[in-house]
Amino acid sequence: MLKLLSLFFAFTLLVANEKSPILIDECIFDDPPFASCHASTLTETESGEILCAYFAGTWEGESDVNIYLSTLSAQKWSAPKEVLTDKYPMWNPVLMTMPSGEIFLFYKAGPTPLCWSGALVKSSDGGKTFSTPLEFPAGIIGPVKNRPLLLESGELLCGSSIESYRRWGCFIDITEDGGESWEKSAPINVKNNLFGIIQPTLFHTHDGGIRMLARSLKGGAIVTAQSHDNGRTWHDIKETDLPNPNSAVDAINLTDGRILLVYNHSKTERYPLNLALSSDGGETFTPSLTLESRPGSYSYPCVIQTRDGTIHISYTWNRERIKHIALDPKWL
Repeated sequence: MLKLLSLFFAFTLLVANEKSPILIDECIFDDPPFASCHASTLTETESGEILCAYFAGTWEGESDVNIYLSTLSAQKWSAPKEVLTDKYPMWNPVLMTMPSGEIFLFYKAGPTPLCWSGALVKSSDGGKTFSTPLEFPAGIIGPVKNRPLLLESGELLCGSSIESYRRWGCFIDITEDGGESWEKSAPINVKNNLFGIIQPTLFHTHDGGIRMLARSLKGGAIVTAQSHDNGRTWHDIKETDLPNPNSAVDAINLTDGRILLVYNHSKTERYPLNLALSSDGGETFTPSLTLESRPGSYSYPCVIQTRDGTIHISYTWNRERIKHIALDPKWL
């Protein structure tokens, strides 16, 4: 009887493991040449490699903080490589692969987010080399944390935001020519000025519109707004049912029609780190999976879906490492 029970539990565990959505759970490096890292971003190259960029150095805001890059090739991550430097601290890289295969790497540089500037470098060889920086005009940040949303027109909608002394607010910085010229949306603010919002993530809705989710300063919840004119104007911000501890979120349209959101399911702490899914174009989200549950700081997620359908997520692990999770969406 005991042998039969053992076989039963072994079979049950095997079935459970086979149906687990988690395919990979790893740190992308173990012995980095820096003390701290943050704000990772992912993209897939034409050859199927995955690039992960992040800023790293002594600590956020220190003069030695630059942009590093790691590459996942043949199931192995390359060692961190410093790819961008500046005389000022560098912040929040954002990777995106264009339909042409060219890779955009957006970033910010400046003493603090109060006075940083946006810029862009491009790569035509899968991230091995990058162009001379294209500096943006004053007032244009570009994508402040999450990758741009590409429209059928070829325009890039870049979720942007400002952290001023008295309040935070979001904008959409729009470029139709790869960062050469820019248009700015109307401000996306909170009605009655109750709290500030930053770092929007953008995705398409089922009715042809665009929805944003954003980090809130004091509201304790992820906030949302919708646009029906390709990001030029936005309906009033409203709170969702999902908590937010003043930390970044990211969301994407999956190929199966659902929306996947990565966020901290807490009003006060950057743990746990969770996934939620929406089947109604982002109107409502249902928590789906917990990636990190132990006390710690798990923040600034980035999520992409590669051509083979796999979901890849990166995030900051206690400011010491960058974690990488790969998921099979059919089990979510």
